[in-house]
Amino acid sequence: MSSLILQPVPPAARTLAPPLVIGISPSLTSTGIAGDGWADALRCTSRGHHRLRWLRGEIRQRTRAADLVVIEGAAYGRGGQAGHHEAGLWWILTQDLWERRVPYAVVDPRSRTIYATGSADPVDDDSPAKRARVAKGVVRNAVAERYGLPCDGPGRYGKAGAFVLAAMGLHWAGWPLAVVPDTHRRALDAVPWPERTARLQRSDA
Repeated sequence: MSSLILQPVPPAARTLAPPLVIGISPSLTSTGIAGDGWADALRCTSRGHHRLRWLRGEIRQRTRAADLVVIEGAAYGRGGQAGHHEAGLWWILTQDLWERRVPYAVVDPRSRTIYATGSADPVDDDSPAKRARVAKGVVRNAVAERYGLPCDGPGRYGKAGAFVLAAMGLHWAGWPLAVVPDTHRRALDAVPWPERTARLQRSDA
């Protein structure tokens, strides 16, 4: 009886599939989470530890198979105690990713805005608070125009922000979702990306 010898599959015959990259824009009231072609807002009516546990559980479930998570940096600068509470959520989420050995990258809000609009400050206004509010709308409009994904309803700005983060991660991994000008693409250079795993390296690269 002859034995069957299995030959390795040549690289050209492998199926190319993008890695699963999830973007997260943490917020106690409405956490944005997104991936290729979709965006959602996680909203919980509970408060305190119950809310934190729920958000951690939802993020854990939705990132269980992720090859990369791109998360917005902690916002200590937000109004007083609220900013520290938001940062606390950020540490809970990133600690959980670290314990589960899910690679993650941290993107500051300015870099995210540059990738979406080409500028860290796309709104010309004297009030910093108003500039920040209007900039969220500019990012949301950019997501709809460039990627064809309308982010509407409650949590729409968090949805759009999370989608931009996911798009940045896919672009870095070699799977850009759209043609991005150099003025926008430069934002990728400011991100401390993790080490590449096999799933974060295109086999046709």
